[in-house]
Amino acid sequence: MAVPKRKKSRARTHHRRSAWKAEVPTLVKTVENGKTVYSLPHRAKVVEDSAGVALFMEYKGRKVADV
Repeated sequence: MAVPKRKKSRARTHHRRSAWKAEVPTLVKTVENGKTVYSLPHRAKVVEDSAGVALFMEYKGRKVADV
């Protein structure tokens, strides 16, 4: 395992950690059955029946997994 030769300063460590920022996910707005639905692009969505029970997951109109 690699071991650092010298100790990193606190300022250098904090600077490295502060450079990373979380991004707000981009949402896609669609209207389904009169309701506005926001979803993440390129993700499978859960298909539910009228009672709200999850049936399966679909992506691009095709069934991809059972729930």
